[in-house]
Amino acid sequence: MAASDTRSSFTWLPIFTLMSRELVRFYRQRSRVVGALLTPLIFWIFLGSGLGAAFPAPVTPGGKGFLEFFFPGNLVLVLLFTAIFSTISIIEDRKEGFLQSVLVAPVTRSGLVGGKVLGGATLALIQGVLFLALAPLAGFHFSGVGFALALLSLGIMSLTLTALGFACAWHFNSMQGYHSVMNVLLFPMWLMSGAFFPVSNAPLWLRPIMYLNPLTYGLASLKDALYWENAPRVMGVPGYWGSLLATLGFGLVFYIIAMGLVSRRTKEDLG
Repeated sequence: MAASDTRSSFTWLPIFTLMSRELVRFYRQRSRVVGALLTPLIFWIFLGSGLGAAFPAPVTPGGKGFLEFFFPGNLVLVLLFTAIFSTISIIEDRKEGFLQSVLVAPVTRSGLVGGKVLGGATLALIQGVLFLALAPLAGFHFSGVGFALALLSLGIMSLTLTALGFACAWHFNSMQGYHSVMNVLLFPMWLMSGAFFPVSNAPLWLRPIMYLNPLTYGLASLKDALYWENAPRVMGVPGYWGSLLATLGFGLVFYIIAMGLVSRRTKEDLG
């Protein structure tokens, strides 16, 4: 029993420590906080207003037009920016020697990956909730159940995207290289998630790409939560719980990949 308790605390202590370190580091760099929120906000206001003028007919159950339709997609963009770019700390830690210290320390690989992923996901969730507070301006008036389901959807998406960012950042030693590659990956992921057009309206050749995109299911679950009372299902994808499970499944795959990459790097460094 004592050995089991020691092993449990031994795992959770580094997870909590690394997670706390990510939170402190992020909020000491206020430019990252502003950038993660301001960029999607600008996208929503200017791009949403411009497209709304081009497509003035109501496209949502609330009848508020494109700004309402575009709001969930921009909320996902907040999570995407925060979760992915919070994993830049992996590259910074490698350059500073901190990561090497953690790898040779008696810390489990699950402790390292779990701490980094939970830290980035917590940051993304906090930023997402701040942007969610603007939902009434877009025409959303959801119930307590809808709000709770939206939080659950945001939390699962944050974990999934941070695990993806960890797996990608582990390969890079240059922040510039990471930025350039992730920008090529991020925007197509977002554009093909249903933020601009639903899966059911996409060309046949494009639908398989959208079905392989984890953001497609995360955005679908978020929309179902925001419209929980009106219940206008997102066509072409499973319902709320099916989309949530699909997002969680992608997250588990990314987490397992990250664990494998850390274990392999550790063997190479120590071998």
